[in-house]
Amino acid sequence: MTEEVIRRPRGRPRGFEPDEVLQRVRAVFLEKGFAGASLDELAEAAGLNRPSLYAAFGDKEQLYIETLRHYGMHGVDGIDAVFAGKGPIDKRLGQVFKGAIEIYTAPPVPQGCMIVGTAAVEAPTRPKIAAAAAELLQATEDAFERAFARAVGELAAAPSPKARARLAGTALHSLAIRARLGAEPAELRAYAASLVTVICR
Repeated sequence: MTEEVIRRPRGRPRGFEPDEVLQRVRAVFLEKGFAGASLDELAEAAGLNRPSLYAAFGDKEQLYIETLRHYGMHGVDGIDAVFAGKGPIDKRLGQVFKGAIEIYTAPPVPQGCMIVGTAAVEAPTRPKIAAAAAELLQATEDAFERAFARAVGELAAAPSPKARARLAGTALHSLAIRARLGAEPAELRAYAASLVTVICR
């Protein structure tokens, strides 16, 4: 064994990319749930040994919350990006729902939304997970509300932007549940189109 090998530092490997790691462990949490995902499975998915995983993200609950926030804020950023584009508000809302459906039904198996599919299960007994999920739900509704507030001239005075935002958030949850239960993408797109009509009337 050479001196170089003996002195090689343990821990985070060269080329460690937190975003990539969180994306990989997200797949495990979506498939297994928080309780069902073992540390060995998470470490294997992350491409890290368990000490490195602890050093980078903390314990399993902290890793889950970090993954949840990473996933959720990417979703919020995506909503903002779509609504920052051009076109009628109903078309852009349809684009948001279409993008969500693509994520919810991505292979190898439909997995839905991390908040609806896994965080809601743990929330009654894990207040930190409940708080993180609630913050993301609020951030999602805030993104919708900003968009509807800017589109007041296109929409009727009622419902209010806040009420429309809540409807849009509820629509996302419903699409996620249906996707996790095995609904086909075409069916989900048709369902989303009907929801857009109601929300943007």
